[in-house]
Amino acid sequence: MELPEEILAHIFSFLPLKDKCNAFLVCKSWSNSLTSSSAWTHTEIRCESGDCVPQRFSDLLPCIRHLTLIVSVADRAHRETGLWVLQQVLARGEGRLRALCVSCLENPPLFYAGQDLLQGLVDVLTNGSSLMALDLRGVPFTLSDNFVKSVAALCPTLRSLFINNRSLVCGVVSETIRDVLKRCPVLNTIGLFQASVSHDVLRDLMKPQRTKLKLLELRCERSLKYVPQLCDQIWADLRCRLPGLRVDLELDHTLPELQVPGVLQPSIPVRQLRLHTWTFLLDEIRVVTQSYAGTLEVLELQTTASPELNAALVALATQCTKLREVHCYCVVSQNVIEAFCSLCPDLHRYTLKTRKEPHPWTCTTLR
Repeated sequence: MELPEEILAHIFSFLPLKDKCNAFLVCKSWSNSLTSSSAWTHTEIRCESGDCVPQRFSDLLPCIRHLTLIVSVADRAHRETGLWVLQQVLARGEGRLRALCVSCLENPPLFYAGQDLLQGLVDVLTNGSSLMALDLRGVPFTLSDNFVKSVAALCPTLRSLFINNRSLVCGVVSETIRDVLKRCPVLNTIGLFQASVSHDVLRDLMKPQRTKLKLLELRCERSLKYVPQLCDQIWADLRCRLPGLRVDLELDHTLPELQVPGVLQPSIPVRQLRLHTWTFLLDEIRVVTQSYAGTLEVLELQTTASPELNAALVALATQCTKLREVHCYCVVSQNVIEAFCSLCPDLHRYTLKTRKEPHPWTCTTLR
C-alpha cells in the first residue's frame, strides 16, 4: 500500500536536510513528495561543508516555516553559508518563517566574537516580522544589549525567545529585557540569564495588559554576584499573578556557592532544576524537598556521592512525587533507585547508578 504524496510530504517535513536528500533518491513517489512545499515546513540544516544545500533543493528553502540552523563556526566559509541559508529562508520567504533555532558546532576561533553571524542575523531579520520563536541557546558567544534590542524591534510578534546561551558571561542588562517586554507584548516563553532579571522585570511581567507568561527559563552563573538578589516576596507575587507559570532553573558550575541559597527561593514554581554546581548539595536538596514538591518534574544533579546524599534523595522522592525525570551524576545506593521508581508514578526516565560507568552514562527509560 502506497501512502498519498501529501501524507509522505508531511512525514518528510520532520526530517533533517541530509535525510531529505537521501529520501529523494529512493523512488519517484518519494522524490515527488519532497518537491512539495509542505515537505519543508520543519527542516534542520547543518552548515559544516561547502555543499550543505544541494542545488536542486535551494529553491525550496523559502518554504521552510520552522528552521533549525546548525553552523560550524570554525570556518568562515561555513558561517557565510549559514547566513546565505538565512537569507534564502527569510528574505526570499517573504517573512513567512515562524520559528528559528540557531546552534554552533566546534570551538570558535581565537578572539572570534561571532559578530558576523550575529550582525547577519539582524540584517536578515528585517524580513522576519512574522517570526514567533527564536532560540539562541546554542550560540556560544556573548549576546549584547544592542543585538537583543534589535531582535525585539524587528520581531514584535515573538511568543518565544531564548537568549540564555552558553556564553561565559551575561551581556544583557535588565533594562534591555524591559525594553524587549515592551516591544514584544505577546511573549509567553522566555529564556534568560538570571543576571538579566530584576524586580522591575518581574513586575513588568505581572502587568495585567501583558500576555501571561507560561515558562521562564533562567541560567544562573557567575554574573549573579554583581546584581542584587531577587527576594522571595517578588516570586510569591509573580506566582499569585501567574498561577500557570513554570520556571526552569539551571545553576552553572561558575555560580559562587554563596549565591546558591539566594537563587533557590521557596516561592519559585520550579518545574525543572539542573544543579551543575559540583558542590555537596545536601542543603539544596532539602530546600527542593520542602519548597518545590508541588511543581518539580525534572531534577538533574552533578554532585559528590555520600550516605547523606542517599538519605536526602530518598526523602526527596517521598515528597516530589510529580517527578518525570531524575538524573544524578554520581553513584547512589540501590534504595535511592527503588524510592524514585516506587514513589514517583509519572517517572519515565532516570540516570541513577550504583557503580561508575564510562562517560556518558546511559539513561534508563521506563515507558
